[in-house]
Amino acid sequence: MSFNGKQILLIDPAPRHEIELLLHGLGLEVRPVTGMDAALEAVAREEFDMALVDVALAGAGGDGVLARLRARKSVPSILVLTGEDTVRRAIQALEHGADDYLVRPLERAEVVARVGRILEWQHAGDRAVHLQEELSRKYLVGNLVSRSEGMQRVRDQILQVAAARSTVLVLGESGVGKELVAKAIHYNSPRRDAPFIAINCSAIPVNLIESELFGHERGAFTGAVLRQKGKFELADGGTILLDEVGDMDLLTQAKLLRVLEERAFMRVGGGREVRVDVRVLAATNTDLEDLIRRGRFREDLYFRLKVIGIFVPPLRDRQEDIPELARTLLDQIRRDNGLRPRRLTARAIGALQRYPWPGNVRELKNVLESTAITRTSEIIRASDLPARLRGEGAPSGPGGRPRAGATLREMERDLIRRTLTRHEGNRTHAARALRIGVRTLQRKIQAYGIRMPPGRGRRPSAVRV
Repeated sequence: MSFNGKQILLIDPAPRHEIELLLHGLGLEVRPVTGMDAALEAVAREEFDMALVDVALAGAGGDGVLARLRARKSVPSILVLTGEDTVRRAIQALEHGADDYLVRPLERAEVVARVGRILEWQHAGDRAVHLQEELSRKYLVGNLVSRSEGMQRVRDQILQVAAARSTVLVLGESGVGKELVAKAIHYNSPRRDAPFIAINCSAIPVNLIESELFGHERGAFTGAVLRQKGKFELADGGTILLDEVGDMDLLTQAKLLRVLEERAFMRVGGGREVRVDVRVLAATNTDLEDLIRRGRFREDLYFRLKVIGIFVPPLRDRQEDIPELARTLLDQIRRDNGLRPRRLTARAIGALQRYPWPGNVRELKNVLESTAITRTSEIIRASDLPARLRGEGAPSGPGGRPRAGATLREMERDLIRRTLTRHEGNRTHAARALRIGVRTLQRKIQAYGIRMPPGRGRRPSAVRV
């Protein structure tokens, strides 16, 4: 990285012009002072990116320059200048807040490496702060698309629970945006400036999940060559999301329960207790109560996780959200891919609202992204959307064969529609022919948005989609 314009405070009781020349040669702006009083006066008036402090002035106690600079927080980073005979004192300075040390006589390559590493850390820290601010703005509750009653309820629940430290269980089908809800809880809470860490419990092998969550000590198992912090330790002060928590094995469930109750754990292979302050959120698309009945999920853990429950409704149950949600997603897709603005016609929005969206918001985003990238026009029409959204490609008659490439859901939708046609819209007879319950049939009719044409003995209804 470039050193140009970086401000360095050089605190050296015996000024050495060769140091200044070396630093100037790297593009650094140097302010030399010879004593503690002058240094404190300088930091009171100016801001510096780093201080280089002679080891004789650094001091290990509260009266040294090092302690005073740290107390004022005027300089983000401090390097100690030492000779070969005083390296031990420089190492002591590291224990009292110095970031690194340089041994005289200074070598250009060593200065570049150590100063560059510290300034890069600062730069990364600045980027992290900027990212944190962007995330906090992005996940404001007001940014959630919530025209529907179901999503308004979700938004209100987020506002109610955000400031608490209670565990929250977020429920809903795959793709509805459970992680988005979890992030909204975190970034609207007092923990917003601390880490948010999500871990997918279904994506980690059973023999590794304990180490992922709680960390391990060196030598705990084959391949553990160093101590490693787990996700709970990394999330200290912030929030951890346990996604797909229903896929966690029973042994890890027991250890998770202890963490929730005592806020403490031991790393794998460790003997020392680690205490953390972490808020736990969990999410699943699985019926945990059914898993409890089958002996695959601990009932005590379920009640400990579900102190507060939030249900995120599927997209098919909040069709009034689709127009605004589609526009929001299209704008995000445009920015991410450097595209010109895209606009949906009224017919296209209508097609999006009629489709049942088995993949929920995730499927909607994929459809919009594919369409926006493959179409050169700025206007997206209904004819630009995939055939399944337009209700095309289905067999026409009761005995028709499924079209090549049809999905299971498309075939089921067509079968239900043909069966209803064959029984002139009588749902009881159609359910009996399909060997399912009438209520199950009714749910599927609503989910697929099926509308029947007029039949004998029936009033005309809307044209089927």
